[in-house]
Amino acid sequence: MPARYARATATISTEGLAAQTEFRLSPRGPGLTEFTQPVRYWVTDTAPPGPSLLTLFLRHTSASLLIQENADPDVQRDLAAFFDRLVPPSDDSSMSYLRHTSEGPDDMPAHIKAAMMPVSLQIPVIDGALQLGTWQGIYLFEHRTRPRSRTVAAHLG
Repeated sequence: MPARYARATATISTEGLAAQTEFRLSPRGPGLTEFTQPVRYWVTDTAPPGPSLLTLFLRHTSASLLIQENADPDVQRDLAAFFDRLVPPSDDSSMSYLRHTSEGPDDMPAHIKAAMMPVSLQIPVIDGALQLGTWQGIYLFEHRTRPRSRTVAAHLG
């Protein structure tokens, strides 16, 4: 399976030396969706000369943000499989103690997974270049089973 890349739309506003935008992502379902390229393009076009810091913040409580390997798609599949085994759906007998089940068997487990992983990231930027490692990519980790829209706020300053 090829790597999943996000289609991101961005809205840009600048004030002084800081810039802000939003990336709207539409993952096809649970798992990791890479959106490094839209972020890289925006940073390259927006960053001032010299050092700055990019902050990404996910505005949702049932998904996460990760920096993870982007060379081998098995890494993303293995991570998703691990967290699915660690936190199964609420209709699994091991999760019978959960009370928040009215939004479906994937909802409360999605909140638990999101509590275990970051919803914000900070990435150094030097002269308009993200300082990611060779095999690092920026990912939305969707924890819900149905496709949905997600928004990531970005601040560069």
